[in-house]
Amino acid sequence: MRVKNKITIISVFLLFLVFILALFSSIGDSSTSDENPHIVAGYSYLKLRDMRLNPEHPPLLKDLAAFPLLFLNLNFPETDFAWQQPDGPYWWHQFNLGGKFLYESGNDPDKILFFARFPMILLLITCGFFIFKFAKEFFGEKVAILALFFFAFSPTSLAHGRFVTTDVGAAFGVVLATFYFLKALKEPNRKNIILAGIALGISQLLKFSLILLIPFFVLLTIIWILIFKEWKNPLKVLISSLILWILVVWVIYGIQIYNYPPERQLRDTKITLESFSGGLSSIKETCLSPKSIEKIKRCPAEIIIWASDKPIIRPLAHYGLGLLMVFQRASGGHTTYFLGEVTATGWRHYFPFVYLIKEPLAFHILWILALCYFVLKIREPLWKNSIFRFKNFIKEHFVEFSMILWLLIYWATSIKSNLNIGVRHLLPVFPFTIILTAKGVIFWLENTRYKKLAYTILAILIFWQAVSVLKIYPHFLAYANEIVGGPDKLYLYTVNSNLDWGQDLKRLKKWVEENKIEKIYLDYFGGGNPRYYLGEKYESWWGQRNKKELPKGSYLAVSVTALQGGRGLPAKGFDQPTGYYLWLNNYQPITKIGYSIFVYFIDK
Repeated sequence: MRVKNKITIISVFLLFLVFILALFSSIGDSSTSDENPHIVAGYSYLKLRDMRLNPEHPPLLKDLAAFPLLFLNLNFPETDFAWQQPDGPYWWHQFNLGGKFLYESGNDPDKILFFARFPMILLLITCGFFIFKFAKEFFGEKVAILALFFFAFSPTSLAHGRFVTTDVGAAFGVVLATFYFLKALKEPNRKNIILAGIALGISQLLKFSLILLIPFFVLLTIIWILIFKEWKNPLKVLISSLILWILVVWVIYGIQIYNYPPERQLRDTKITLESFSGGLSSIKETCLSPKSIEKIKRCPAEIIIWASDKPIIRPLAHYGLGLLMVFQRASGGHTTYFLGEVTATGWRHYFPFVYLIKEPLAFHILWILALCYFVLKIREPLWKNSIFRFKNFIKEHFVEFSMILWLLIYWATSIKSNLNIGVRHLLPVFPFTIILTAKGVIFWLENTRYKKLAYTILAILIFWQAVSVLKIYPHFLAYANEIVGGPDKLYLYTVNSNLDWGQDLKRLKKWVEENKIEKIYLDYFGGGNPRYYLGEKYESWWGQRNKKELPKGSYLAVSVTALQGGRGLPAKGFDQPTGYYLWLNNYQPITKIGYSIFVYFIDK
């Protein structure tokens, strides 16, 4: 069999394996925290062409998820307060309406989840295909097939590629936009330039954090001009891409808000941006008065408010609203538990740590081995002729340099962010990390004198990675590597979307039925509806409720996000209630539902 045919067969097999693992593992998962608002928002965009819901996320992924739902004859709660929003838009409206759409409108929530998640799984496959395509185009088939293997056995990709969220879409947007931008720089013909601009526009409709691609592409263009002493074509590529980005966003947003009344858009934008002051939050004490500084900080919000009812530019205003909401949220943070502490302001070591424990240890060993071998192959000291050598490296390895530059930009931004709720926010760095690791491993294999030993080590490590991921099926969200003792111990370190996003409610229902439990108290974190699944057996519980209200001999189930949030110590400056679940330290859970819901029997 020809090598090309083998590569094709292996790549198709890996993508099909991803499809099977993602599809069948998602069937047992109940709705996660972010899925309800995304699903109901996407359905309202397509059905009503009114984008009042969920503006803090671009529409494209929600549209994809909602498209199959148009053929299900669903009931939409259009008269509900959460849709009418007479007092203005607030974040809880979208969650309330999402819950009512799935669970209280006569619809089948499990059918909705299945059909809404199916396009997300197809997008996951498409992301894998473009990782393969990117690696093959620039580095050859060996790198491409190894990169595709790393993608197929990435537990984070498998976990989040099954849900109606934006994170895997963001990873796809990065590899798509960068692939076509680099092709346009190398071959600046009309086709490549147009594709680069459209790809950039699509990426901006997937997740707002990908706005970082704009300064990234500007930097790449400047560096290309300085290195290759050519400015006309690179500038044409950049300017054309920026124009097409705006045009694509304008067209798609224009369709989405067609039936969104301009006067209502203006009102909603004013209310949403009422407290915005993060546009230029880095401005501190200057010669300007505090009032002047506050006006400067408010400037982006005032521009968006002004544009929000103007017929031609209001689609771009709604896009700008979402951007500002994301900037505000990233600086504001989110209350969560991490390494025994609870805070809303984040930790600088959060993302490096969760990335270290949430991806396979075998993969970490491989990229470290590849990096060490590359450093050892450098014959001269790094400081000798450093500028000349660095310039030559960029010239000869512009694609590798581009990927490294993106990793530096995104990692620096993520570490600075106060929004520490999951490794999923790092997914935009996964494609290039995977490709660079594959490139480094192939470089090692092709250049080492100890090829037999190298191939043996590689075979052991990729087998280890595959087994470590497959054995946790279907609980990919709870994956943790051996550094922290696997998924059983993960709750001691981190929760939220790293472990518990509400995905195990249906499994709790099954356990209650199998064990003939008549009543269960539940403190649930997630998007599912406990009453829908548990019926009269469900009794609501919350962390700050008096434990004496639990009758002796009762069952208490607690989502670990709520449990650890009530056990963690308050970090410096955090003044919200903590410690309200420390009393459960006197009990051992009688079972764990999918790693994310602990069940206790209260016998005293």
